[in-house]
Amino acid sequence: MSDEDPYDNALAQLASITEVVKMEPEYFEMLKHPRREVVVYLPLKLAGGDPLTCMGFRVQHNNARGPYKGGLRYHPSASLNDVRALSMWMTWKTAVIDVPYGGAKGGITIDPSKLAQDDLERLTRKYVDAIERDIGPEVDIMAPDMNTNPQTMAWIMNEYSKLKSQNVPAVVTGKPIELGGSEGRVAATGRGVSICASEAVQTFLHKSIKEATVAVQGFGNVGSNTVATLMEMGAKVVAISDVRGGARSRGDRGFDVSYEKILEVSTTQGSVSKLPGSEEISNEKLLEMEVDVLIPAAMENQITEKNADSINAKLVVEAANGPTTQHADKILNRRGVTVIPDILANSGGVLVSYFEWVQNLNRDHWTEEAVNARLEQKMKKAYGDVLRFSQKENIDLRKGALAIAVEKVTAAMRLSGWH
Repeated sequence: MSDEDPYDNALAQLASITEVVKMEPEYFEMLKHPRREVVVYLPLKLAGGDPLTCMGFRVQHNNARGPYKGGLRYHPSASLNDVRALSMWMTWKTAVIDVPYGGAKGGITIDPSKLAQDDLERLTRKYVDAIERDIGPEVDIMAPDMNTNPQTMAWIMNEYSKLKSQNVPAVVTGKPIELGGSEGRVAATGRGVSICASEAVQTFLHKSIKEATVAVQGFGNVGSNTVATLMEMGAKVVAISDVRGGARSRGDRGFDVSYEKILEVSTTQGSVSKLPGSEEISNEKLLEMEVDVLIPAAMENQITEKNADSINAKLVVEAANGPTTQHADKILNRRGVTVIPDILANSGGVLVSYFEWVQNLNRDHWTEEAVNARLEQKMKKAYGDVLRFSQKENIDLRKGALAIAVEKVTAAMRLSGWH
């Protein structure tokens, strides 16, 4: 929806908290830029015989608090600046949720829907071969992101393990359960978003999540699992959308069908907009609905200065990375719309990724109940920490979350002697 550069947005966010966090100028300069960027070109001969060359990235922003950590996305518009911004946000996210990681992100410029499965596997393995020296369980740990999934992680793990001549499950997280993946990992980001939404409804709207109306933009892994958990909590989910359109319930009580039915319609008919008994709605109109909670769970730059004045939700809970631009943030703050920032709201995924990594290193396996209980406890603590800090400093929640994260990272850099 916006041509605003996500990296410019990330840099503006960092600059916005320099009055709250006192840091040496050299640390500010170091945090503005990634420590390392890897760019590779991946030539591939497709199954049909046609040649193809894709560009691959791995950007490692900061590792003062632990190994680099971040997802790998496959998208035709993936760019270096996108990945730079995402790697920086990962640094803040891991610090806010208090796991011993730094931040990284990867991408390949490809539309995976246009590749056969065999071609996609060979491309993934080529990417691992090209960056093998720059990743590892104590160096940089990848995870699924946009258009990648547990199968992608299985290929990465297998290729890396072959190169190292030993089984190395901790090189990636978000793997299939059969290969050392964690229970609850697939739903973790959406579950964490829902926990933050529930806490925020109680804090700012002074009511239960069961009484709240919610609209969710995006029905990928994060959006669909957010919807599932919200419905499990009893929230009134009144609108959902995907890239092909959306559906709005006919009343404020939410959809009168189960989550399983919504998922079935999405899978079999290609879009949630075909949900029976609902009204079709565009992504743009969904963002402007009068609801208690709006959850953007699609891509970056969905709420911009062009539509921020039309946002009618009382709370915006950011399930996507960078869905609100810097200009839009100011407009929402001025209008009294509370934003639960992405680095807090969607940190459940990296939290359970950390749980998976710990299980792999210890050759352990936890139950889903144990994983979800730890997830809830850590999400609620992080939310409470950000809320109290923001209130103490009289700043919005985004600045509060960023300030907490930057303070933790700069403290680690200072103690380690970075200069």
